[in-house]
Order: sequence, then C-alpha cells, then structure tokens
Amino acid sequence: MKSLLVALALTTALTLPSMALARPVTLTTNLTNYGGNGAYLALYVTDAKGAYAGSLWMAGGKSKYHEHLSDWYRVTGGNSAEINGITGASVGAGRALSITLDLADTLFDAGYALHIDAAAEDMRDSPSEIVVPLTAAGAGKATAGRRYIANFTYDM
Repeated sequence: MKSLLVALALTTALTLPSMALARPVTLTTNLTNYGGNGAYLALYVTDAKGAYAGSLWMAGGKSKYHEHLSDWYRVTGGNSAEINGITGASVGAGRALSITLDLADTLFDAGYALHIDAAAEDMRDSPSEIVVPLTAAGAGKATAGRRYIANFTYDM
C-alpha cells in the first residue's frame, strides 16, 4: 500500500503541478540493433535548473542493474520508490518502447528536459544518452541517441 501511495504521489507531481491541465504524451524510443541483451532505460525529467523532477518510466526490472543507469541513479540515490509502479521489461536490440503518459502542460515550454539513460548487460553504460527539452515545438521531432538508442520522439 505504501509503494502505491508513493507511486501515486510521484505521478501526481509530474502530471499535475499546480493543479495544471495534463495531456496524453506518447514517448517512443527506438533502439539500434547493437547486438546485445535487452537494454535498461530510465526516462526522467529535470527542471530548468537541472534538478531532478521525477521519473516517468523504467524499462528493466532487476534492481541490481539500476546502478548502470548512472545519471538516473545519481539524482535519485538509486531509490526504488522513484519507480514503483512505473516499470516494464527491458527493451531488445532493434526494438521500440512506446508508452503514453499524462504529463502536465506546465512541463512544456518551461525549461524542463526529458533524459533517457541506457545500459545493456556486458556493454558500456550510456548516461543521459538522450536529453531533450520538453517544448510544444519539439513534439514529433526525432532526437538521435549516441549508443543504444537510434532515436526518440514524443507526440502530444
């Protein structure tokens, strides 16, 4: 029950700051065919000052590998309460992760950025592989990754 309340509080913090309106946003991460095991991905948001604002999704459920998502791990202290209720399976090479979340309108055009850390077993970690400002104008525009992610888009 406690983890459910923590997840609800976190989700509410990201989707309803200042009782703002929220909209469904589809986040799509396409992975390259890097030739390894499934990738762990951490999708999280920072504010205009670069401070951690909250986690949106974690692909990969084994907590012993979360430390390899090093920027996310650093800003959260590896606190699993940050991802309770918002986790899914790791994402295979050449595959895509597409999730739709309700995000607060106040996150857009206000200096917030979405980060994606990536890591794959027995391969190099890729902290903040994607960092994209959350803007209305950026919706639908692909951002290229550096190692495991071919591209990332968000659509509103």
